[in-house]
Amino acid sequence: MLQAGQAVKVTVHLNQDTGGATGFLLDDLFKFLRANGVEGATAFRAYAGFGAHHQLHTTGAGDVAGLHLPVILYFIETREKVDSILTELLSLVTDGLVEAQPTEILKTATSVGRVIV
Repeated sequence: MLQAGQAVKVTVHLNQDTGGATGFLLDDLFKFLRANGVEGATAFRAYAGFGAHHQLHTTGAGDVAGLHLPVILYFIETREKVDSILTELLSLVTDGLVEAQPTEILKTATSVGRVIV
């Protein structure tokens, strides 16, 4: 578990339907992060957005039926962990944008038996 203190937040901007080496890039990135010991990662899908091609994509829009929507994947890790995986992470992202920014972890907490199913 990450400890309180300085860390790095890495954000990857891509499209939901962007292809990767073994399927969708988003799935490939999750597999890569898990295999490399990243503590956790989260992805959010947008309602609408546009990128480098300036074409607006929205939920349920036209033939793509919202499959070409922007997705943001982010994770927070130690500087050492980010440095150790960054080169390979950047090589995996063949279409998108990757950014990193310093952040401060104020608290991390997990509890067993607190999840309501």
